[in-house]
Amino acid sequence: MFKNFSWAHGVALALGLFIAFILFMVFGFTYGQQTSELVSNDYYGDELVYQEVIDAKNNAAKLPEIPKYEELATGMKISFPPEVAPENKNVKFELFRTDDANLDVKKEINLDAKNEILVPKAVISKGPYTLKIKWSHAEIPYQVDYDVLWK
Repeated sequence: MFKNFSWAHGVALALGLFIAFILFMVFGFTYGQQTSELVSNDYYGDELVYQEVIDAKNNAAKLPEIPKYEELATGMKISFPPEVAPENKNVKFELFRTDDANLDVKKEINLDAKNEILVPKAVISKGPYTLKIKWSHAEIPYQVDYDVLWK
C-alpha cells in the first residue's frame, strides 16, 4: 500500500486533513455556542448615563459593610446592614441573565423589618446571573454587583 505513496500524495493528504480541520472548527464550534442577549435595548441611552453607575459603585466601595446575598432552599435572601439600609426601605434589584433576557428578574421592592428581601425560588432559573442591587442612603446612590450561579 505504501510502495506507491509519493510526496505528492502526502501533500494532498495533509491539505485534505487541514481543510477538514478548518471545516470542523467553523461548523463544530458555532453549533455549540450559547447565544448572548444585548444588555439593554436602549444601549446608547444607557451608555450616556453610565457615569452615574460608576459613581454609585464607587460610593458602595467606600462603605464599611455592604448588602450580602445568601442562597436558601426557599430562594435568595438579600440582607442590608442597618447603617446602610435606605431610609425609605426602597431597593431596586436585578438578576440579569446574559444568555436569555426572558429569565431576567427586575424588581423595585421595600425591605422588611429585618432589612431583608427574599426572592422566591420559583422566579429564578438554574444558571449564571449578575445580581445588581441599587439603593440610596442619605441621598447618596449606591450599587453593588455580584456574580451568582443559581443551582
